[in-house]
Amino acid sequence: MSRFTIFAWTTLGYNFLVVLWGAFVRATGSGAGCGAHWPTCQGEILPRPESIETMIELTHRLTSGVALLLTIGLVIFAVRRFSKGHRVRRAAWTTLGFMIAEALLGAGLVLFGLVEDNDTVARAVVMALHLLNTLALLGFMALTAWWSERSCRLDLSHAMVRPLSVGFAGLFVVGVSGSIAALGDTLFPVSSLVDGFAADMAPGAHFLLRLRGLHPVFAIVVGAGLLYIAQRLRAVADTRWLATALMVLVCSQIAVGFINLGLLAPVYLQLIHLFLADAVWVIFVLLAAKTISGVRS
Repeated sequence: MSRFTIFAWTTLGYNFLVVLWGAFVRATGSGAGCGAHWPTCQGEILPRPESIETMIELTHRLTSGVALLLTIGLVIFAVRRFSKGHRVRRAAWTTLGFMIAEALLGAGLVLFGLVEDNDTVARAVVMALHLLNTLALLGFMALTAWWSERSCRLDLSHAMVRPLSVGFAGLFVVGVSGSIAALGDTLFPVSSLVDGFAADMAPGAHFLLRLRGLHPVFAIVVGAGLLYIAQRLRAVADTRWLATALMVLVCSQIAVGFINLGLLAPVYLQLIHLFLADAVWVIFVLLAAKTISGVRS
């Protein structure tokens, strides 16, 4: 494994941690820990944290800054390592573009006050966009590492292109509904599962409560579709291990999702649930790339 490949995978792993910490910021209501200031915190570059919320938000900003620097390093490394027009260079540049968009979306949440107890449609929309951008960021970062050791061309006429495209669309829907459900759990906690269902179904219930009940349904339907795709691809030697990994992760994710629902979404389970969701996404991206490239390795 080359130094570039090791660096690329390490950068991806680090970004997983940054994403989880960002979710911890939302789950703990610490999004306004630095006030309505960005990129400064409480109007200062490095303020003395006066609350746990400030410490949590400041840590997220610092770790996100390191993630940006690592991504810039990834682009520089790719430019030096690969020729002009090489898809690893293009993937690295695309990753940087989504990283910048990630920072701008995070800044927007803070500057427009879409944090803490804000329960507006605007916050839900921006968080959904944030989630989709994060998926794209992780996906292209994974492809940067994956393609750095593989030379091939994608075959867009492959018979699995359509099922894989449907799988991607399904994962987007599940991701967006998951971000809305997580926001609803944070803003409208309940004391029991029965109370939660009653709140969701009550006349005049907040839109976040009405929408969060859709996430488990989408997750089951899309999960079944992913298992079908993975089962088909397990018959192919080149994609067997990725397909098997996808099946294991999807089943684990659904199981954790229902445990999370039953335990009323404690923060630690929300983070595990998110980690598994991101892992499912990355494995599916790599499985799709492997399937339509015909690479043998």
